[in-house]
Order: sequence, then structure tokens, then C-alpha cells
Amino acid sequence: MSAATPLRELVAERQAWRASGRRVVFTNGCFDLLHAGHVRLLEAARSQGDLLVVGLNSDASVRRLKGPTRPVLPADERAEALRALEAVDRVVLYEQDTPLETIRALVPDLLVKGADWAPGTIVGADVVEAAGGRVVRVELLAGRSTTGLIERTRRP
Repeated sequence: MSAATPLRELVAERQAWRASGRRVVFTNGCFDLLHAGHVRLLEAARSQGDLLVVGLNSDASVRRLKGPTRPVLPADERAEALRALEAVDRVVLYEQDTPLETIRALVPDLLVKGADWAPGTIVGADVVEAAGGRVVRVELLAGRSTTGLIERTRRP
């Protein structure tokens, strides 16, 4: 069984969560080589609501965004690592390069991104805000990035 929840199932769950008044938080990314910066972002996101849904780029999407040597880990392993974290309630895989269609389908109450994303550049912010939700930018752990980690391992 996959650690990722199909979007159609997630949307059905979302309806029940909404009916029970639970606040759903959404964040997204490649999450290739999970590190402390990721964990802190996910914990900060989870603290904003009752349930955290993580949108995860598919392998093809990561290759288009990061290049032919990425992802290091396949989507099923990235999803499993994310689901193992206490902060993460659901993982949903998306094939597009952005999570816009997933956000439109889910309509989370809060959309969380790292503070490195400038206001006005956060994909799906308009959808969330139009539905009465909020966008939250959280500070990142300095000096932590997957690309930087990969580059350090390749140095002689």
C-alpha cells in the first residue's frame, strides 16, 4: 500500500474534516533527501491547524524542476518518509510542476510555505484566500537545502 493518498480519496476525507470543523493545512515540495530543514517546516506547518497534508512532486515533476539526476529517492520512498513523521497526516502525489490543481481540489484552510517564497509568488495562495483561508510563511532553518546537501556529498 502506498504512503500517498490518492487525491480523490483526500477530497472525500476533506469534506468530512470540514464538516467536523477541523482546520486543514497544506504545504508542498520535492522533499528529496529529507533533512532537518524539512522537518522544521513540516512541524511549523502542522502547528497551524488540525491536520497537515503534504503535496509531493512526482518523480517526473522533480526531474523537470531539478534536473536529470533528481530525485535521489523515488516518490514512494519520499512519501513513506514523510508519512512516518508525526507532523504529517496525509501525503498526496501530484504530477504537475506546481500543486495548483491539488490545492484547487482540496481547498485547505491554510497554505504554508517557507519564508523564501515572496508574497505574490506562492502558488495557490489566491485559491486559499478566496475561500477565506490564510497563507503563512515560516522561517527556514538557515543553510539547509537538499541541493546543497547533494553538492556537499559530491565534493572530493
